[in-house]
Amino acid sequence: MTPGCFVYIIGSTGPRGMVTYVGWTTDLSRRVEQHNAGTGAKSTRGRVWTLLYAERHDSPQEAMRREWRLKRDRAFRARLRAAH
Repeated sequence: MTPGCFVYIIGSTGPRGMVTYVGWTTDLSRRVEQHNAGTGAKSTRGRVWTLLYAERHDSPQEAMRREWRLKRDRAFRARLRAAH
């Protein structure tokens, strides 16, 4: 059995309010730690991130498809920002 993949949304609050980042990984806790250590995606460096949302998928292909959709779903991300 494969360990699965995760699609996640992290958020960081700054002077202009909360910003979000959408990604996918096979190890969710390690990936959030990487973002907070400054070794994650270039656009996430220099901020403190918290996990706002995650969902598990059975394959990388499913996770990547869902990531693509979530990156374009601004309304869903706005609701997450408002809830936190």
